[in-house]
Amino acid sequence: MEPKNRTLAYFCAFANAAIIGFSFLFTKIALEVAGPVDTLAFRFAVSFAAMSIPVALGLIKLRFRGKPLFRVILLAAFYPLGFFLFQTFGLQHATSAEGGIMYAFTPVLTMVLAYVFLKETTTLVQKLGILLSVFGVVFIFVMGNGRIDLGNMGGLLLLFFSGLAFAGYSVLARSLLKLYSPWEISYLTLGIGCIVFLAVSVAQHASAGTLGNWLAPLGSGSFVLSVGYLGVMSSLVTALTANYALSKLEASRVSVFSNLSTVVSIAAGAIVLGENVTVYHVIGSLLIIAGVTGANLLSAKSKGETSRGGNNKGGKSKIENNKSEKSAVRSGGEAT
Repeated sequence: MEPKNRTLAYFCAFANAAIIGFSFLFTKIALEVAGPVDTLAFRFAVSFAAMSIPVALGLIKLRFRGKPLFRVILLAAFYPLGFFLFQTFGLQHATSAEGGIMYAFTPVLTMVLAYVFLKETTTLVQKLGILLSVFGVVFIFVMGNGRIDLGNMGGLLLLFFSGLAFAGYSVLARSLLKLYSPWEISYLTLGIGCIVFLAVSVAQHASAGTLGNWLAPLGSGSFVLSVGYLGVMSSLVTALTANYALSKLEASRVSVFSNLSTVVSIAAGAIVLGENVTVYHVIGSLLIIAGVTGANLLSAKSKGETSRGGNNKGGKSKIENNKSEKSAVRSGGEAT
């Protein structure tokens, strides 16, 4: 991979984490006006509408003919559908601290799934970096009087499935991005999320006899602002940045960046809401940053040195690699 592409991929992974970090703040504001499902419905309606504009104007070209759409539907079932539904109902039976702790283990789940299904290997440094970032998140929540109550086992299980769904998305997207562009994957998954969440929201209001109040949240300026951020930035932009990063980097490398969102959310809470930042917040944040750095920059350097050493010791030459690639193309086998 060209250095500029790798640099852009890392930037996208970092931007993704930063945007998600601020999304917790806007989600809190939106939930003061509307319920979780309504918020999701408006959020994905905004994101899909925003992406449909450049598509309609011909600024973005989408080509789906001859491509396996069923696998994209499965991808959308992981994220956004599975992730948000498991998370929403899980948090009804568990605390937000428990949710944060369970979500922190998503990079570990991604690493395991990537090894099983994509045969992606990780160095010892990368494994330690991922575990260090997880420990940093758990440390922050535990020191903040967050703990796991086994009495909330149902909620904890749903939150675990939420993290597993996101890990599944990362692994499957990594595979599908060999066939689809990041724009195509994002457009399809956002569209499916929009249709499903709108349908569920309308059905809930219809059954409760409150369909006339369905659009009431749009009368709140804070809700419109929050949904605008969640829809455009935290759904559309994060989908594009995550999919681009996954098209260039291993799933385990991209996933570990998600723990940086905890650091950003702490900073956002302190700056915007005036929340206190304690010593354990600082220590935990430093552990997360060190873990992400170790899982990416240090392990990348280590792999690079190993690769160069292998070439010097009689590994495959560039000519042999080219022959292998040409042979693979002639065989016509589909990438997985």
